[in-house]
Amino acid sequence: MKKILPLSFLFLLFFFTSGCSQNKEDLKWTGNLEDAMKIAKAENKTVLVNFTGSDWCQWCKRLSGEVFTQKEFAQFAKEKLVLVKVDFPRTIEQSPALVNYNRNLAQKYGVQGFPTIVLLDKNGSVLTYTGYREGGAQSYVEHIRSFIM
Repeated sequence: MKKILPLSFLFLLFFFTSGCSQNKEDLKWTGNLEDAMKIAKAENKTVLVNFTGSDWCQWCKRLSGEVFTQKEFAQFAKEKLVLVKVDFPRTIEQSPALVNYNRNLAQKYGVQGFPTIVLLDKNGSVLTYTGYREGGAQSYVEHIRSFIM
């Protein structure tokens, strides 16, 4: 009986901590701005374009971990945003077509550093440029909200 109790305890511990530590909300990020614009227009939403170096850029990783994976941001995004991720990884392989597509988008929007966040209205007009900001998800939501309301 002594061996069963620790195993069941470990199972329960794993079960509850894995559920709790999965702070990542299941947000839908697309890699295609044209598709995102169609959705934004149909649903009257703002497009958030995240230019990132997901596997090497420390500020990008902080923005993702402190904001994009948090419940407060996810709730806001589901109601108000269409999310686009334009990634420039160093160790993640991408097709030549995707590399070219991402490079063209970065050039179009004048991206010079990472992370760069571009907010577009449903018609494709730039509302603002921003990036990483301290303060966590709720603060970031209020920052974004100030440009779209």
